[in-house]
Amino acid sequence: MAQHWGKEEVIAFLCDGGYEFKMVEHEAVFTMEGMEALNLPFGDEVVKNLFLRDDKKRNYYLVVMPEGKPANLKELRTKLEARPLRFASEDDLVQYLGLRGGAVSPFGVLNDEEALVQVVFDEELRTYKGLGVHPNDNTATLHVALGDMVRIVEEHGNAFRFVELSRPEPEE
Repeated sequence: MAQHWGKEEVIAFLCDGGYEFKMVEHEAVFTMEGMEALNLPFGDEVVKNLFLRDDKKRNYYLVVMPEGKPANLKELRTKLEARPLRFASEDDLVQYLGLRGGAVSPFGVLNDEEALVQVVFDEELRTYKGLGVHPNDNTATLHVALGDMVRIVEEHGNAFRFVELSRPEPEE
């Protein structure tokens, strides 16, 4: 049986690897509104993570983007040169990333033994000091440097890329 990467394993991995991070433990949160209510010290750098698949279930994507930016799946499809995108099911989330809804995180790739999931980072995240992400568990949030997160994904063997996703024009 392969190792399951939960909160303790992710934190031990970061400590053992010499990664710098901040951690805030909190009650379980399941929504971005719940995250905002925590008033984390790095709350403005908490990201949202979308687990998507194409319509043929051939490609799976973990999209990491600014929390306040709406996700435009048509634009994303074009940027990825992918087939039509849909949200993956809870079963897919468990199968590929070993996660439950509410705990989706780039650290989920550590549970993706075959490195099948492609990680897509929004270009805008390059302006962040770090990413506010769950350690595969929604009872804590970590603040991890983007470069470290990218290195973890890359060293695990998952494909990743940065894409520029637009923000909608404000209504007049």
